[in-house]
Amino acid sequence: IDNYSIIDKVGSGTYGCVFKCQHKVTKDIVALKKLRPDVEKNGFPVTSIREMKILKFLKHPNIVELKEIVSSSAPPKEGKRPPLYFSFEYMEHDLSGLLNHPRVKFTRTQIQCYMRQLLIGIAFMHRNKIIHRDIKASNLLLNNQGMLKVGDFGLSRFWNEVNAKAGKYTNKVVTLWYRPPELLMGSTSYDFSVDIWSIGCIFGELLLGKPILQGKTEIEQLQLTFGLCGMPTEDTWPGFFKLPNAESFQMDDKYVCLLRERFKNFPPHAIDLLEKLLQLDPAKRITAAEAMDHDYFWRVQTCKPRDLPKFCVSSTHEYQSKKRHHEE
Repeated sequence: IDNYSIIDKVGSGTYGCVFKCQHKVTKDIVALKKLRPDVEKNGFPVTSIREMKILKFLKHPNIVELKEIVSSSAPPKEGKRPPLYFSFEYMEHDLSGLLNHPRVKFTRTQIQCYMRQLLIGIAFMHRNKIIHRDIKASNLLLNNQGMLKVGDFGLSRFWNEVNAKAGKYTNKVVTLWYRPPELLMGSTSYDFSVDIWSIGCIFGELLLGKPILQGKTEIEQLQLTFGLCGMPTEDTWPGFFKLPNAESFQMDDKYVCLLRERFKNFPPHAIDLLEKLLQLDPAKRITAAEAMDHDYFWRVQTCKPRDLPKFCVSSTHEYQSKKRHHEE
């Protein structure tokens, strides 16, 4: 860690903090993520071991690159080892910070290009049997070369059908506003389609400029979800009434699908893709690979990342955006 000088703090959360740093010798700018000292295995946080394995496995232009693991040369204090850091390539912005910036308005060209990059990155992950489980605006990183990269693999897992069928996956994953209905209904048998729902929420957020389902509790999140997509029935979602929380949820016929109404100002092929991503029944959701071939990306040709306009704002991350709002 002594080889780096801290420039700025760009993130903070349950995992610890993220700092923008410069390597004193190479002058490279990186993002250093301080690892949470939770349950350790041979002095290394267990969750970080999993994240490291996944990141080493996933080498792709649309997935953030883990450069190295950095430690301090300081001796242990009171029996505690000094903290460890992940060193990542530095990305100037995250999507949440940009969406919250008053001077940033996403164009159709930008939305199309960023959505395609997101789907390419997630399709690569899913092809390699990895499920992200925390796709949200602040975990999508953007740079001034027009690239989008998926970040924060702290909740990711290698997926296998045996564990899924046995209900061995926790449903306490995915940030609430991006959490799919099957998890809200208590399912522990799920697959890659949970990421697809989150991508649908991101697409809607890019189109409207704000998160589309802003619940404060799991119940309210379900109500907002059914308020947008309609109330499921045994026909539209076979097996819905067998989900763990089905009995405790009040069914209400007043929920009708209002998605087309809410997005009526957007082109038909954009609405069609959104509907396919936000299918209540996970089995009916489009896959990331299928979504890449959707008309939305081909009716009007998707531009190359390098052809996108540069953002007219300095480095913008969710942490800095919240700090700015607080100061105002």
